[in-house]
Amino acid sequence: MYSTYPIDDLRTRFIGQKTLYYPVTSSTMDVAKQAIRDGAREGTIIIADYQTSGRGRLGRKWITSPDDSILLSIILYPEIEQLRLLNMIAALAVAQSIEKLTDLKPILKWPNDVLIEGKKVSGALIESDVQGEQANSAIVGIGLNVNLDPSSMPEISETATSLKEMLGREVSRLDMLESLLCEFEELCQALHHGEPIHKEWQRRLDTKGREVAVKQGNEVLEGYAESVDKDGNLLLRCPDGTLATIISGDVTLKAKNY
Repeated sequence: MYSTYPIDDLRTRFIGQKTLYYPVTSSTMDVAKQAIRDGAREGTIIIADYQTSGRGRLGRKWITSPDDSILLSIILYPEIEQLRLLNMIAALAVAQSIEKLTDLKPILKWPNDVLIEGKKVSGALIESDVQGEQANSAIVGIGLNVNLDPSSMPEISETATSLKEMLGREVSRLDMLESLLCEFEELCQALHHGEPIHKEWQRRLDTKGREVAVKQGNEVLEGYAESVDKDGNLLLRCPDGTLATIISGDVTLKAKNY
């Protein structure tokens, strides 16, 4: 279990300064939604040691076991034009915190998966409340496999990894959480000041410049991942030469499945 909350000496101004901690909950995203209804302030985080109904992007389950991962939701009240950039912030915060605490070199798979040696170590889920041209709130959910043993879980053993598996030793979840929250806040502040965070996110993307297949519902588009735009959309050059803008979807490298 984590140490006492709030985290001692957390070097942030607002991210994580209010914490709701649950040894077990259905989903930190669901708890965050209720916290917003109850008037939670920006930067409030929800942490759990285990989720019974954790979820990821595109309706997938987030599979983990007790006490081995960071299961985190962050409450924000962004401007509507900032919503698309939250994917970038989540992925970059994870990748940069891993680099600062380990010798590992994570890369990014569009839009927000964090990979190490081709396997997924972290993913993010963004859920927002938008009315017309106004964003009322957003929740950034992050799952990070810290000390997970993927080999014990047949559903993910071929595609997932953890920091422990890569390093051959356990990693402090508390240290990783503190680093992650600090990185997240720095990126939020950079976004607020108009800094082009998409350039660093784009630099780390392994998807760009590759032949890919993009699944959107029952439709699959294939082509060359030519670039990404400043909003984080994937620009796919189709076989007929047209350029498709992909806002969301499940991307697979045609040469190697992730």
